[in-house]
This record gives sequence, structure tokens and C-alpha cells, in this order.
Amino acid sequence: MSCTIRIRIQREAFDTESETAFLTGGRKDVGATVAFTGLCRDEGGTLKALHLEHYPGMAEAEIGRIAEQAAERWQLAGLTAVHRYGRLAPGEPIVLVVAAATHRKAAFEAASFLMDYLKTRAPFWKKEERSDGSKGEWVEAKEADDEAAARWRSTNGK
Repeated sequence: MSCTIRIRIQREAFDTESETAFLTGGRKDVGATVAFTGLCRDEGGTLKALHLEHYPGMAEAEIGRIAEQAAERWQLAGLTAVHRYGRLAPGEPIVLVVAAATHRKAAFEAASFLMDYLKTRAPFWKKEERSDGSKGEWVEAKEADDEAAARWRSTNGK
């Protein structure tokens, strides 16, 4: 099975339905798709917005490498990752991962794998814009994200 991989980094919002249709359109071998959308949280009302920055070219290349690893681990028909940058308010979508496969297990695992690595290896930086007007901080990496990604190394992804 050949795997179509599509990676985009953009300011504008994305459309999950059209991204899924891109991977499944005209294919009769796809039995499952899994779509994950990550949203900006308000952090208990303290966050007015999140400013996402990336290193153009490098971010796409790194996400592409991660997607290629997923395609090597699971039999996929397609894999899409769309990550936004710029100023995002709580409730706005930040990231979309769509995995298409013949069987649901491969689609779920590939989507989870890609998201775990996006959180830990993709070159994005997030700075908070606080609701109270105080100086926002750069968001630190979370140990839980590193632990989630580590499970793919310890289990060989399956």
C-alpha cells in the first residue's frame, strides 16, 4: 500500500473534512480514518492567546521525517499533518493529524505516534499572552509529552 503524506504549516484554519477527503477520495482500500485536532486552551481563564512560532523549512522537514517513520511502521494509505502558527485564541484549532489505513488499529496508532512526536520534536515555540495583561512566558516542554513519545521507542511502535 502506498502512503500519501501531506505536511503543511499555515496561519489560516484548516478543514478536517476536506483533509480527510484528500486521503480517502477514490480509494476503496481505506477502512478507517482517525483525525485528531488539538485546540488552544484558556488555561483556566488565564490565557488570552498563544503565539506560535516555527522555523520555516525546518519544521516541515522534521514533521515529514516523523510522518515517514509512521509510514514505515504501519500500513497506511495516507497521513496528513497541518500545524498552525501565529496568534491563536482559546478554542481555535492548532494542529490536525489525519491517518488513513485499511484497518483502524494502524490509523489510531499512526495518529498517536505522529502527535506524540509533534509535541516533542517539531520545532515550534509557544509564548503566552496573559488575560490580565502581565508578561507571558515561553511554554516549557512537558515531561508527560516526553514520556508519551518514549513509549514508541520502548515498544518499537507496536
